[in-house]
Amino acid sequence: MITSRHTKEDNASKDLMIHGRIHSGEKPFECTVCSKRFSASRALVIHSRIHSGQKPYNCHVCAKAFRTSGNLISHLTIHTNERPFTCLICDKRFRYSSGLTTHKRNCHSSIMPYYCPYCGKQFKVAYALKHHVYTHTGAEPYSCRHCSSRFRTRYQLKRHLLESHNEGTWLTCNICEWKFASSKHLKWHLVRHESIKSYVCSECPKCFYTADHLKSHQVVHSDVKQFGCILCNKMFKRKYDVPKHFKRCSTAMSFSW
Repeated sequence: MITSRHTKEDNASKDLMIHGRIHSGEKPFECTVCSKRFSASRALVIHSRIHSGQKPYNCHVCAKAFRTSGNLISHLTIHTNERPFTCLICDKRFRYSSGLTTHKRNCHSSIMPYYCPYCGKQFKVAYALKHHVYTHTGAEPYSCRHCSSRFRTRYQLKRHLLESHNEGTWLTCNICEWKFASSKHLKWHLVRHESIKSYVCSECPKCFYTADHLKSHQVVHSDVKQFGCILCNKMFKRKYDVPKHFKRCSTAMSFSW
């Protein structure tokens, strides 16, 4: 009994030490292949399987293999149709915690405190506003260290490094094998596997997974042009049309000088 008690105390002390590294930023465990660092040895072991291709956890239904037990558990809900994650506001259920997290952003809060100084559009989080402002300014703050390419977002840079320079590791959807450059975009993708297109356009038969996707689509049916070029004041319906125009506009103006 004394040994068991001491073992529990030792484990608790170890867990506390690992947790403390979250606050200190200490990452003593380094991958010998890509030099990525981790705060716990277990995390390094799991990461190493990306390089070795090792997938020790097998689904007993379809024999698909996975790198972690967590991935296997998530996969098994496909066969059982289990949806263990429930929204406390509307009772909608989700297969993955990532689906519930994304849903909460739309269901639980309507507060959008961040305003664009160019067009007045509102955002729930600061980083969304930051990236939106780039559509007005044409800024591309993320540069490739291997070539002269520049990008508006970190994700675009990560995709470029993977596609053009084979730097980094693709993250693969365990359901459809699509590949992504970041875990965030993979999580957003997984939502689609557990959701239905419940948002229907009132102007046409098209359906969408989220309210944001529907809102983005409805611009097609509107004459409102809320995104403007700060150089010539030309207006556009879609924000992704602005950076392309801004490059042409800034080049034309530089020649006119």
